Amino acid sequence: MSTESLRIVWIYPDLLSTYGDRGNLLILAHRAAARGIPVETYEVRSDQQMPTTADVYLIGGGEDGPQAAAAQRLITDGGLHRAVNQGAAVLAICAGYQLFGHSFFAKGQKCAGLGLLDLYSDRGPTRAVGELRGDIDPRLGLPALTGFENHGGRTHLGPNATPLAKVTAGIGNGDQTEGAWAGKILGTYSHGPALARNPAIADLLLRWSTGADRLAPLDDAWAERLRGERLAAAASPA
Repeated sequence: MSTESLRIVWIYPDLLSTYGDRGNLLILAHRAAARGIPVETYEVRSDQQMPTTADVYLIGGGEDGPQAAAAQRLITDGGLHRAVNQGAAVLAICAGYQLFGHSFFAKGQKCAGLGLLDLYSDRGPTRAVGELRGDIDPRLGLPALTGFENHGGRTHLGPNATPLAKVTAGIGNGDQTEGAWAGKILGTYSHGPALARNPAIADLLLRWSTGADRLAPLDDAWAERLRGERLAAAASPA
């Protein structure tokens, strides 16, 4: 393995990979390679040991049973905790986002989470389904968030986690905020996949993981057309 390569891990695709979330791996690898950054990608299944020395870890959404199984397996394995403590960047989507907190509910049972984000999730009164839009925390310097949400949970942030965005359309966490971030961990309910709709988030992960202050620009005309379409759809009355 080249120590100069950007190492990206897709966590448990056999358990958590709904609504095209694997696209986040493809987009991140593409945007790195397009800038001449060597990339190595790894799809680590739930029966494999989690590598501890990758640069970026991606985890997607899934149903209750696989979510609970993934959380327990990651807690037992311990590799992801070590990677985060060593400075790895993380993007966690939907069920993956919930299990990064202290606890979540699956099949009516409270389950222990990884405790890597200061939050917990429970069940909401209705299912959140549809377009999701929000103004991202200005400290991250990113344009508006766009995504598609489909979840029954509500997420409550503690003092050591910051909302990723303020909701302008959709449900998100359930309190007019969406997602969370702390250090180099980003969590969101946004599918779509998230990095196809929000290439600036992909570039933020690349900057975090490479230590670069800035990246060479790419031709994002197609991505901007997609973003414009979906942001307009979220702003339109149902």
